[in-house]
Amino acid sequence: MEINFTHHQSAHCENGVVSNLMKHHGFQVSEPMVFGIGSGLLFCYIPFLKVNHAPAITYRAMPGKIFNRFAKRVGVQFKREKFKNYKAAKARLDTNLKKDNPVGLQVGVYHLTYFPDEYRFHFNAHNLVVYGKQDHTYLISDPVMETVTTLTEKELEKVRFAKGAFAPKGHMYYPIAFPKELKLEKAIVKGIKKTCSDMLAPVPFVGVRGIKKIAGLIRKWPKKKGTKVTNHYLGQIVRMQEEIGTGGGGFRYIYAAFLQEAGKLLGNEKLLELSAEMTKIGDLWRDFAVDASRIYRNRTTKVAIDVYDDVATQLEHIAEKEKAFFKKLKKAV
Repeated sequence: MEINFTHHQSAHCENGVVSNLMKHHGFQVSEPMVFGIGSGLLFCYIPFLKVNHAPAITYRAMPGKIFNRFAKRVGVQFKREKFKNYKAAKARLDTNLKKDNPVGLQVGVYHLTYFPDEYRFHFNAHNLVVYGKQDHTYLISDPVMETVTTLTEKELEKVRFAKGAFAPKGHMYYPIAFPKELKLEKAIVKGIKKTCSDMLAPVPFVGVRGIKKIAGLIRKWPKKKGTKVTNHYLGQIVRMQEEIGTGGGGFRYIYAAFLQEAGKLLGNEKLLELSAEMTKIGDLWRDFAVDASRIYRNRTTKVAIDVYDDVATQLEHIAEKEKAFFKKLKKAV
């Protein structure tokens, strides 16, 4: 059984799955629009949660938040299910496929056999679409891949029930009801206001304050934890930024694309101006990633303490830029 499903490559998995499912059901919603309405942009430092033996840092809303918010704000109903065992999860998936209903899944990355080895690590918040089954092999549309692919029953079982932080527990989701037409205007404004609220939150670990917090820690870690641990933590910041679902710089570019699309739809010139400004902020994140990676790969000739201070200063500059940006964005809507 194979559903007539069109694969569209995207920059980020959750946005891509939601956009692709919406397109399958006749609603032409872009990945940036899903991300913006779903208030996907965020920065949060989570010291008590360890990923690869280093504190977790996220540049996006928690897994599932984007599509939950998007669905609620545009009036689409999604059904979400988790399971205690693979037998029940497999049966429910197969039932949907028999009904020509493609399904979104949350899975672990480490055992995704079609991923290159360097991208296979213990991260359990990846999203993909299953759109069919041939014998004992599932047809997979992973939005971050250029083309469709496949997973055997055993391979899919392993990724659906991966262990560790954010264990998916067979999590599957799919739309079950739609409005006659999507009214995006109010949804866009709600999405922007929530993002501004998150990024300007008066909490030391969230938003622009969270970016400043990390900058301060980068200055302290060399003396407190030593160079080896500091470089590992720095590598974690960059990996979470650039390798786990497009991260800091990439998400800024997606958000810039959202603001451009939203500005045209709402007839709001200020959003178009801010779109260009967000693109420049994305460039600053990418510059930071390049400089930070040179440190933990030992490709810099500067004195050790100086290089950590330099990248910390870069982050502080980014924090100030984003603080000013989100204040202007809040006024624009």
